[in-house]
Amino acid sequence: MTSDKDSVWTIGPADGELLLHTGVAGRAARMGHRLTIAMTRWCATVRWADSRPVSAELAVEADSFEVLRGDGGVKGLSGAEKAMVRSNALKSLSASRFPRIRYVADAIEETDDGYRLTGALRIRGESRDHLIDLYTEDLEDSWRMSVETTIRQSDYGIKPYSLLMGSVQVADEVSLTFSAVRAQSN
Repeated sequence: MTSDKDSVWTIGPADGELLLHTGVAGRAARMGHRLTIAMTRWCATVRWADSRPVSAELAVEADSFEVLRGDGGVKGLSGAEKAMVRSNALKSLSASRFPRIRYVADAIEETDDGYRLTGALRIRGESRDHLIDLYTEDLEDSWRMSVETTIRQSDYGIKPYSLLMGSVQVADEVSLTFSAVRAQSN
């Protein structure tokens, strides 16, 4: 994957999707839902120098959660339950106090099937080193980019939501997936 010698790519929701996937833990885990949540307001920026990516940044509005679905559980999620999930997530993230989630990669290495990004992930005011493997696919006139990475909520001071005295709880590790398509430039 290459770009013009010195350019900046901006990628957003019109180009792809950013999804959060949760698991369920606790003694009564089968009663809970594995959630798929879309982040609806985000922007990724990639800076290029000498036809190589040199830095990347992702900024996500913390209150841009949209619960798409809940798999498993005793019954499907109602609209009111989706609203409650969103409300609980915003409280857990302290979204009014920390309105943005940010990832900044300051080192990018080419791999056989894409790039390895080394940087810092900042959630809820806590910053941790985070490594991301970005996979790329040449579609002739465009590039497909994809990522799947795991984040441990407790590393960022987030207490996973629970109910029934902890018998059902959101698993501490959540998965974040990203996919986007960007036109190739000459």
